[in-house]
Amino acid sequence: QVQLVESGGGLVQAGGSLRLSCAASGRTFSRNPMGWFRQAPGKEREYVAGISASGSVTNLADLVKGRFSISRDNVKNTVFLSMNMVKPEDTAVYYCATTSRAGIPTPRVQLYDYWGQGTQVTVSS
Repeated sequence: QVQLVESGGGLVQAGGSLRLSCAASGRTFSRNPMGWFRQAPGKEREYVAGISASGSVTNLADLVKGRFSISRDNVKNTVFLSMNMVKPEDTAVYYCATTSRAGIPTPRVQLYDYWGQGTQVTVSS
């Protein structure tokens, strides 16, 4: 059984920064790509960022390019989402997820096997 636990969410002013963490257990963390997704009220869950198993490949959704970054620490079994220059439209519940699909991290929600419980990020204007 895989467990993912997100932390680091909260209230931040527009233009500010936040760093989300996702601690993983129950699977060999370093073998699987990871992703961050978000879901705002009334909207579908959307891809934010992904990182390959080794951490050598990352990709970001167009909406967050230049502002967010993703990284991982395979010793501590943790993946991070660094959020800079946040905007009110970044307000959402943020989820981390893991996929057994090897290679370049996929943006497709349905290909992720395990999900965390989510952490709320609220950006005030």
